[in-house]
Amino acid sequence: MLKKIIQLFMIIAGGTIGYLYIPDVIGLLDLALPAWLKTPYAGMGLGALILFLLTFWVVDYIVGFLRLIEETLVKVPVIDLLFGSIGLIIGLIIAFLVNIPLKDIDIQLVSQVLPIFLTVILGYLGFQVGFKRRNEFVSLISNTRKDKKKSPDGVKEELEPLVKPKILDTSVIIDGRIADICQTRFLEGTIIIPQFVLEELQHIADSSDVLKRNRGRRGLDVLNRMQKEISINIEFYEGDFEDVHEVDSKLVKLAKLLNGVLVTNDFNLNKVCEFQHVEVLNINDLANAVKPIVLPGEELNVHVIKDGKEENQGVAYLDDGTMIVVEEGKDYIGKSIEVLVTSVLQTSAGRMIFAKPKLLEKAL
Repeated sequence: MLKKIIQLFMIIAGGTIGYLYIPDVIGLLDLALPAWLKTPYAGMGLGALILFLLTFWVVDYIVGFLRLIEETLVKVPVIDLLFGSIGLIIGLIIAFLVNIPLKDIDIQLVSQVLPIFLTVILGYLGFQVGFKRRNEFVSLISNTRKDKKKSPDGVKEELEPLVKPKILDTSVIIDGRIADICQTRFLEGTIIIPQFVLEELQHIADSSDVLKRNRGRRGLDVLNRMQKEISINIEFYEGDFEDVHEVDSKLVKLAKLLNGVLVTNDFNLNKVCEFQHVEVLNINDLANAVKPIVLPGEELNVHVIKDGKEENQGVAYLDDGTMIVVEEGKDYIGKSIEVLVTSVLQTSAGRMIFAKPKLLEKAL
């Protein structure tokens, strides 16, 4: 279809050029041709024929060039296009207003050449300002929507809180618990899956390493389950940040751009989000919050499976994966013993329990 449209355009352009200029060219060359060939209509037919024949050589290149531009524009996020276009329009309007008094100047360089130069420069600057400052404009609009409005009696009323979109990172998708959390409806709002996260998942799933490949496939299975079995609103963000290479950095920028909440179980990404004032939900924090509370002084039956980092330490695990460091437990490796909890350490990276053998406590 596009090829036919280009051919039609070329025929019309060729006919127009032939109608306007071919009779004059024939007159300048003083060719001995019949009078009817020197008419504008004959020139129109000749021009249309010439450009129509030319299309067989150039139309494929034109179509390929237009397809390239189309694919490039489709990949650009809507926000980037919107603010870039707004900046371009503002730049062109300013250029138009500046060029009005320049046209009255008698100097040809100022009245004809300078306006073209100013139009190009101001249009380019307007586009660049709108494109590169888009995040600040989005934040300004978001903050304006959040502002409090005043009632007639001067009492401030809060606007209805907007449910922020939840942006999933790669680690939380591979972890899989996010699907169960969404199924229980503890997570509100739209779930955003960025395209660059999908690409990273696919790259992991195609890895030659068996462990990585299984992790990637698990993440893709989790997404398929969320999309088919769980009644939540899932949207895919097609945009990308080409100036940023790290996926974590792209996620932080996207969270700022969409004024969303980043959902992760990556401890380091959690800290980066806190530093950059990006709201974050850590799945490990949620898991720790709903774990059965273990208090110092309680007794547990554990199976010591290996030695710890420090001398004479043993390591055991609860059924939910919580690590228990057993002081003086090296001698009990491979055995199930009663231990007495001495302290509990809880962080975003997980929960760690310190204990000592109950037999040792009785001996003391």
